[in-house]
Amino acid sequence: MLKALLLSVWYDLSDVKLAEALDDRASFRRFCGFAAGEPTPERRAFVRFRKELVRHGLDMVLFEAVTRQLDEKNVIVKTGTLVDATIIASASIMKDEEARWVGHRRKAAVHGYKAHVATDADGGIVRRIEMTPANVNDGRMLGAVLPSDPGNVHADLAYASSRNKMLIRDAGGSSRLPGRALCGGAEALERLEARNREVGHVRRRIEKVFGTWKRSYGLRRMWWIGLAKAGLQVRLTAIASNLTRTRNILRERVA
Repeated sequence: MLKALLLSVWYDLSDVKLAEALDDRASFRRFCGFAAGEPTPERRAFVRFRKELVRHGLDMVLFEAVTRQLDEKNVIVKTGTLVDATIIASASIMKDEEARWVGHRRKAAVHGYKAHVATDADGGIVRRIEMTPANVNDGRMLGAVLPSDPGNVHADLAYASSRNKMLIRDAGGSSRLPGRALCGGAEALERLEARNREVGHVRRRIEKVFGTWKRSYGLRRMWWIGLAKAGLQVRLTAIASNLTRTRNILRERVA
């Protein structure tokens, strides 16, 4: 059933389309472990399965298990950590009471949730995820997503605080957070801007992960209502993207 849900992420399939594809496509059957003549789940089975995953918090367990396996196979290269958050619109403005409104720079306000994410700096493998309503400040969530042994930690200006620098140091990492303008004249300001450009160039790699989620995996909007189900959707997407990225990394190593 988990493999079937991953197929729905990779191919952006609704429950109805997923049930039809499993019944019709031999490759989908083989991937999920169904025999040629075996009945496949109907759409309501996926609804019940997701409810059980949410009820027992198994989406977090599954995500951590897959991430741990990738770590054991040295797919995650621990040279550093990128931290950022992305806003995802709710499934329903009227019905989703756990989502919140948030302004986003010059864009229109969004009613939804925020995925706080940490990835490895080089491979783009997602290592930690926390979900909140969209109005929670990014910088407050650094401690929740910071992995053990984080290496050099890059994030944007929203995370730049003495508290977060201390959290990074206590985890055994090194802060590469941008600095804020201080007194010191034009020369000091020039050095600060040069450093911020350098750390920003590395930090922006995480935006490719968010772009892939929303462009290729249907995460432009939540499919279901409520924070717990939003977390399930994002973690399934992260597992699917991590496995795809792992396949590409292993192919590059062989080449």
